[in-house]
Formats: sequence, C-alpha cells, structure tokens
Amino acid sequence: MIPVPLVVCVLGSWCFIYLTDVLLKSSISFRHGYEAWLGAKGLSLSPFHLRWQTSLFNRVFARCARINPNALYLWFTSGLVFGVVSMCGSVVLLVRTLQQTLHQMTSDLQTQGASQQTLQVVVPGVNLPVSQLAYFFSALLLSGVIHELGHAVAAIREQVRVNGFGVFVFVVYPGAFVDLFTTHLNLISPAQQLRVFCAGVWHNFVLCVTALCFLFLLPVFLFPVYYTGAGALVTDVVQGSPADGPRGLSVGDMVTALEDCDVGSVEDWHSCLTLSSHNPQPGYCVSSLALQPSWAHGRAFRRLDGSIECCSNNSLTDLCFSYTKLQEREFACLPVRKMLAGSHVCRSNVDCQSPLDNQAPRVCISPSLENQTRLIRLTHPPNTHMLFVGYPPHLQYAVSMTNFAPRFGFLNLELPVVIETFCKYVISLSGALAVVNSVPCFALDGQWMLSALLEATLVTLVKDRQRRELIGFFVLLGGSTLLAANVALGLWMVTAR
Repeated sequence: MIPVPLVVCVLGSWCFIYLTDVLLKSSISFRHGYEAWLGAKGLSLSPFHLRWQTSLFNRVFARCARINPNALYLWFTSGLVFGVVSMCGSVVLLVRTLQQTLHQMTSDLQTQGASQQTLQVVVPGVNLPVSQLAYFFSALLLSGVIHELGHAVAAIREQVRVNGFGVFVFVVYPGAFVDLFTTHLNLISPAQQLRVFCAGVWHNFVLCVTALCFLFLLPVFLFPVYYTGAGALVTDVVQGSPADGPRGLSVGDMVTALEDCDVGSVEDWHSCLTLSSHNPQPGYCVSSLALQPSWAHGRAFRRLDGSIECCSNNSLTDLCFSYTKLQEREFACLPVRKMLAGSHVCRSNVDCQSPLDNQAPRVCISPSLENQTRLIRLTHPPNTHMLFVGYPPHLQYAVSMTNFAPRFGFLNLELPVVIETFCKYVISLSGALAVVNSVPCFALDGQWMLSALLEATLVTLVKDRQRRELIGFFVLLGGSTLLAANVALGLWMVTAR
C-alpha cells in the first residue's frame, strides 16, 4: 500500500501552493504584481503542475545546431532510423510486459515474475525507497533534459524556431520540454519532421549507452584512488540486524570469503549467499577428542520440521551438531566458535581424513538447524570470523557493500556507490523514456513520429489524407490502450498487492 504520510505530505504541499496562487490572483492588491512576476519569471501554475519556461538557452541550441552540419545530418538520420525501429520494438515490449503482468496476477510466483519484468511502474515510497529518491529524481530530470536537447538542436537544424526551453514538476515527477514554432514544423517535409520527433528518444538511447559504458569502465576511471578485486567492502550495516554487533561486520571491513566460497566482488557476495541458500548445510572437520558436550547439553528432541535439537537452553554460544560415529548418527551440543576455529568445510568424514595427519582422527560435524536456516562463517581479515545463523538472504539485506576500496584513508567509501547508483538510475530511466516515448500513443512523441511516418510512406498508397489520419488514429488508439493497460495494471500490482 502507498504510505499515508507520503500521500498527506504531497497533497498538503500542492494544496498549499495552489491555494496561495488562487488567493494572490484573487487579491485586488497583489493580483497585477503577482501575475507580472509570474510572467517575468516564466512560471505557470495549475493543480499538481508547476512549469518554468525560458529562452535563455536558445543561443546554446543554435550553436550546437551549427557544429559540423554533415555530421549532424548523419547523427539525426541515425536517430530517425532508431526511432522507427524503436516504435515497433516498444509495442512488442509493452505486449510482453502486459503478458507478464497478467501472468503474475494469476500466479502465486509474484516475486519471481516481478524480477523478470523489463518495465515496471515506479511509485516513490512504495517500490522506490525514500533513500533513493534523490538518485531517481535527478536521473529522471537529466534524462528529460537530454531528451529535449535532442528535439531543440534537431529542430533548429531543420530551420524550425525554438520558442523556449523549460522544466516542470507534475505531482512529484520532474521533467523538461521545448516549445517549437508549430507553423515552421508543419512546413518542413515528413522526413525532416521525423528527424525532429525521433531526436528525443535517440538522445535517451545514447545517454543510456553512455551511462552503461561509464559504469563498465568505472574501475578504470577510479583506479588511481580506488582498487577492486580484493573482496566486498562493507559500507553500511543495518543497526540491530544479524550482521551488527561486537563480533559482526563494521563499516570498512573487507569480506573475502563465505565458508569455502571466495568473495572478490559484490557479485561474488550475492552469488555465495545464493549458493548457501540453495545448497545443503556444509559440515566442519574437527578432532574427535574435541567432541565434548558443553554445559548447555540436554536431551535431544525432534523439532516440528524433523530436525534435532540437543541444547537445553537458548545459549548464544552453543549449537546442536550431528556427526557419524560407528555408522550411527550422534548429536552433541557444542560451543560453536571453539569448534569452528581452524576447521575446514566437509560433506562427510572422508573429507576430513588425511594420511599425513598423525593426530587424533577427525570427524565431520554438521549443525542441526531448522529448514532454511544456515550457519555461515564469514572471513573478513584481520578480524576473527563472523558467525551467522539464520536465513542467508537476511544477511544480504542487512549489509551494503561495494567493489571499490579506497587507496587512501581520507577518501569517502560512499563516493563509488553514489556514482554507481546514479549511473544505474540513468540507464534505467533514460532507457524507459526512450521506450515509452516511442510508443504510438496520444500526447507522446510516438504520436508525431507515427504521423510523420505515415505521411512519408503512405502518400502513394493512400492518397486521401483523411484516410491516412484515420489509420493513424486507430494505431494511436491501440498504442494508447496498450500503454494505459500496462500503467494501470502495473500500479495495481505495486500498490494494491
């Protein structure tokens, strides 16, 4: 469900802004001065919509449009081709997304299906954490500005006047726009119109690819001050979580292994935790002479899930272990940290046998735990091993990590994380804008792209202009219905369920 405080805050803020606007416009004393101030600043206000427009950047757009005309022609022609292809691709993608959403609604595997969806509706405070709002809104604004920059430069290159550029806020979502002179736009050829209309999605695609390349090459760019490959560096530990505490993880710790699974990066960390969840609990090789029950040893009993418990109290230092002795299964309550010190993992007693070992025979002991609970030993030198008992994904959610470790002590641990996160949001949002704006839908770029495309291709086949417009109308109606169905069902999946 949508958080009530967030809704109240957003609605309250817009009500205050709108009521203030109405009062000032209704006041005899302040009306003329207030409207003159709004006009001078290029501001306009309506319910849940604040807009600012200026002509300050027109010269910048004009200079960009004069840079190497031949190269710009090839650039925007490439954008035209991409726009036409993406118009078809976006429809296929929306159909696929709608099928996935409908499958989720009729299936119990909702979480798994949601993770496989390419497009998802984003609602701040619901499926977007509040801590990520700054990344989301800044990346969305950047993607919108680059989108409109493409339209503006392409328009000036095709001799279409740009009246102004602006930004807006609709409810909580920021965006940008350019105001083109419609008369000039209608006078140019359909191919020229396509270059202008496709420039926005083309620039979003280029921005998406650029951010993806920058993210891929980030270790190279940060190499002089940050290094990678040594492990997963802890940047945050949730207070009160299983990873917190004197013998838990701390900010700045470098995790290098989970049991016998080496950790060289954050990806390895997630992979090792996934393996821990899916694979059986490993055992540990210990000396048979060390199998001395602790003071907490009690009578063994069977839990509801069928596992055995042999510790008589809720000791935080002891666990019930099982081992094979003379072909029989034995259980003993043992001090965990003492037993695991210096031991290596095993699956059976055979893994613990060594012909060079002249000491007492070693046996493989396995913790007797419930269902999906695991005992995991984390290596984070130079500290002693951290021991975790619980469901492995809980450990994943309790710790934030990065691949980048600073070479100098004064460097901020969070800087690479901020850059990584921002790039990922730019990739996602700029790509989403390219897809959504390519859809042949009313009020989006796809409407004008389709209109220009039909004028450029169907003139000889369908000579009647009204028939061409009728074909375009039905295509737009279908695209708008498809997009509206995706948004409506996506919102319902996110908020209601």
